[in-house]
Amino acid sequence: MPGTVGRVPTPAGQAPRAPMPRAATVVGHHEWGATVLGTRESWDPAVRAAVEVVLASPAPMALYLGDELLLLYNDAYAELIGDRHPQAVGRPAAEVFDQVWRLPGVGDVVEQTYRTGEPFLEKEAPLPLHSDGLDPSVYIWACSTVRDSGGRIAGVLSVVAETNPATRQLQELSEFAAALSGTLTLDDVARVALRYALTSFDADRVSFAVDDAGGGGGWRLVRRVRGELVDEADERLPPLWRRGPADWPAPAALSAGSGQPRFVDDGEPLRDTAADRHDQRVRALAAVPLRASGVRGALTVGYRTPHAWTAPERALLAASAELVGQATERARRFETQHGTAQLLQRSMLPENLPSLPLLRIAARYDPGVDGNAAGGDFYDAFVLPTGDLGVVLGDVAGHDVQAAARMGQVRAALRALALNDPRPDQVLAGLDRLVTSLGSETGTYELFVTVAFGVIDVEREQLTLASAGHPAPLVRRCGPGGEPRAQYVDVPTGAPLGIGYHPATGTVAFSPGDTLLLFSDGVVERRRQGLSHGLARLAESVAAAPSGDPRALCATATASVPGATEDDVAVLAVEYALRPSRSARMEVPAEPTAPSRVRHWMTALLTEWRVAESVIGAAVLCTSELTTNALLHAGTEARVEIDLSPERLLVSVADSGSRGTVTRARTDTLSSRGRGLGLIEELSDAWGTDPTVRGSTVWFEILLPPA
Repeated sequence: MPGTVGRVPTPAGQAPRAPMPRAATVVGHHEWGATVLGTRESWDPAVRAAVEVVLASPAPMALYLGDELLLLYNDAYAELIGDRHPQAVGRPAAEVFDQVWRLPGVGDVVEQTYRTGEPFLEKEAPLPLHSDGLDPSVYIWACSTVRDSGGRIAGVLSVVAETNPATRQLQELSEFAAALSGTLTLDDVARVALRYALTSFDADRVSFAVDDAGGGGGWRLVRRVRGELVDEADERLPPLWRRGPADWPAPAALSAGSGQPRFVDDGEPLRDTAADRHDQRVRALAAVPLRASGVRGALTVGYRTPHAWTAPERALLAASAELVGQATERARRFETQHGTAQLLQRSMLPENLPSLPLLRIAARYDPGVDGNAAGGDFYDAFVLPTGDLGVVLGDVAGHDVQAAARMGQVRAALRALALNDPRPDQVLAGLDRLVTSLGSETGTYELFVTVAFGVIDVEREQLTLASAGHPAPLVRRCGPGGEPRAQYVDVPTGAPLGIGYHPATGTVAFSPGDTLLLFSDGVVERRRQGLSHGLARLAESVAAAPSGDPRALCATATASVPGATEDDVAVLAVEYALRPSRSARMEVPAEPTAPSRVRHWMTALLTEWRVAESVIGAAVLCTSELTTNALLHAGTEARVEIDLSPERLLVSVADSGSRGTVTRARTDTLSSRGRGLGLIEELSDAWGTDPTVRGSTVWFEILLPPA
């Protein structure tokens, strides 16, 4: 019976059965190579870890593996199924429990869990043993999926218990494996591992340590302590890593370095490396190595009272550490590949956009897919020989290094053509010849480029555009005292470059107070949603934005259409300001007094500029939090920039040492321990983060009260 069989008492007068063979022995000697699962050595590491946990657990547990739901169980479960053991090992569950498998609420539960991934829990289940009777006992029966290292369902874990802790712990192990399969970075792995270890082991202190790749052989450690205030904002924050030397005597580093677990039942295991009173109060500690081939690390669990580490606990810790080790290896590979791809991507984009008296410019690029491949989206803005501003946004087909290289060629060629003859239709015509030549040179007919190129003439207050298969740009119009509205520019789109572009242009008014928004199709396209829906949502969001500030509109545009996209996202915005703005910047050294110096500098400057005191107070407080965050997480100097217009105050803080954002789901990472996030949301009218070539920028905007 699949984890739903009651115990059978020995009838009176019947001699006791001979001792049953150990389940672990039977499992170890079974000819798994003759089954669809193959030899045990070939099983996925996550599945092997689940098997070890089952065999070491004192609670009755069974695993149903593969499409045939082949049975594997521990000694406690063997006692439940009686004479079916040991022949039941490695056989399909439907054959082992043929008398009751087809009864409602028995085999169908296991099969549905395996098929859908939905867990099952019955707190008061009468468990049938034979088809003609019911066992009087009532048990808790739980079924949950076992997933492999790739997150795919490999089987079903069935637990029979009379106590809730055992059920909860095994369910959490399965959920833990699933959660780790979705992690991308070391920060993600640390967040998931610490949350699981703290709750599953009901610990007082947990930590996760890894070798510091590229850091001179040292270590990085992050911990969680029972009772810490960790809210939803904190869960989105990068963990605070503590660094240690190569010979660091911390138990986690010692265990990771030696590859051997360390257990202390009662003592002062963190006496020599304690960071604060939380570490000093730990008396019992387990440090278990990750056992990963490509990375050294360890997971620790500690208590403030003496604690004897039982065999099941040690087995569960070992299984958990093995899962964390696999996730850590994947994360290390991802971060290396991601960093290379994104550095290549952004090194081909302009690091600085023009600074003009009446034209404010901002851009944003977010990688699509998994952030691990270079893409072909690009943008640019440059001053033409006529004094006008040229703006462009395009997309070269593909998501690989070759697409990024072609993107660099196209962008450079476009600027060269525009500097020679800035007429948009002629620029794209020349670019079409280049793309056709590149396609012929590489022997591929799949090279095509969509691009929108425009010229902004400030004196004439007009915008001239040409488009080759690209979405029509959007203009947010808001004259003095008028209600903002957004409309798409009526420009002939034509065919993409490389497959028959025909030159055509369109000219529209571009007046003070207007903001131009060029964007790639990744902004508006979503699966199972029409393109018109995305375009409508974008226009609504831009029109409802509190201001026409280009940086704020870039953030608004990327978040306007809900749902994930697999495509890259690029946005370029240009605002025609009503009046020139004032700007200043400060280079902030990486030292403890830096936030204080920023506060004094900013207060004096905004007071000199006659900004309202209420705005100064809010801006200085937010900037101080962002500066502290940049110095804390990046560990290098930062740069604070202020831009003041008659309508708003824009402040940005850039670092040069952090990894920046990795996926769009994490672009709201901000400040230290959640406090800064709440301040920014409360005191500003808009805020966001922008990844750069060598770091990230966090900015906020405060609208000014009428004079």
